[in-house]
Amino acid sequence: MTSAPLTPLNRLRQAWRDKHPTFGAIATIPSIQTVQIMAQSLDWIIVDLEHGPIDLSTAHAMIVATSGTPCVPMVRIAANEPHLAKAPMDIGALGINFPMICNRGDAEKAARSVRYPPKGDRLWGPFHAPFRWGVSMNDYMATADDDMICMITIEHVDAVNRIDEIMATPGIDLAVIGPGDLATSINKRGPDDPEVVALMQRAEEGIMKSGVPIGGVARTAEQANAMIDRGYLALALGFDWSLFQRGIAAAFAGIKR
Repeated sequence: MTSAPLTPLNRLRQAWRDKHPTFGAIATIPSIQTVQIMAQSLDWIIVDLEHGPIDLSTAHAMIVATSGTPCVPMVRIAANEPHLAKAPMDIGALGINFPMICNRGDAEKAARSVRYPPKGDRLWGPFHAPFRWGVSMNDYMATADDDMICMITIEHVDAVNRIDEIMATPGIDLAVIGPGDLATSINKRGPDDPEVVALMQRAEEGIMKSGVPIGGVARTAEQANAMIDRGYLALALGFDWSLFQRGIAAAFAGIKR
């Protein structure tokens, strides 16, 4: 039996259509408990399979740990390859963050990876996703293409140089700017270098012009507010480890040592 009427499982797309900023973090620590804590306060969490020491079994548990909260679990994969996106979606992630998108071909490949035919190339097999979301297999499949977020990362100078062709690709739901790799792509080691700042501004302008929701990293409240004023809709407040560091630093603030 199927439920009626069917409603999307993923609330992020509507929030972005309403121009409502959302806040999240990147989970690099293989910890169910950490995700449970963060999910109480965040709109989304990206489980990091690119740089974090997290296997698929643990990623599944971390996705399930967002249950009972409004937090939407997504996964960052190690490369723009359909076979890497497949399992995270099938265990309940409602978005895939594709790294190092540098041209339209890369963007098309990513967009098709998260959608079933005829819109894309996703292979059927979401055996555990319906359990995470409390729906039948039929209901999961009915909204799967609309629920899944295709998030691309603009993090290389080549991507900035081709930003217009990338952002003209159908099926991109969110474009985020990655300052770390963007800096290293021009042999810099930090996002505050003037050349990196200039590249980020060019990327931002290209994304904004396309109408696709834009995301980025906000390291301070002042930075976050400025980004919101410019139209950012997905703001990463940090990694799990950096949020811990900031919390510990705040706990020590004012203590005589």
